[in-house]
Amino acid sequence: MSEALRRICLALPEAEERETWETPTFRVRDKIFCLMAEGGAACWLKAPPGSAELLIEAAPARFFRPPYLGGKGWVGVRLDAALEAGELEALVRRSYSLVAPKRLAARLQA
Repeated sequence: MSEALRRICLALPEAEERETWETPTFRVRDKIFCLMAEGGAACWLKAPPGSAELLIEAAPARFFRPPYLGGKGWVGVRLDAALEAGELEALVRRSYSLVAPKRLAARLQA
């Protein structure tokens, strides 16, 4: 699943992959919007205020509070869990939209 995640992330405007803390991170203009975790079995994504808690409560087998960033509006996604079609891409795009400059984020809406 980590290759699918990589393709989704790198398809976004000006996205780049950079290894940080010995793990792949995906950035837009030096801001991380996705971090691969647990050897590629999970990823951490930025989430809008309050939505991380809702996701974790609704589907704890798929979502979790990541260490360090969980209290700062990030949500963990287990990539080996059954995700609905397009769900991972939608979550990654939303995370990107939260950290990307407005001009770049607006390109996702077009």
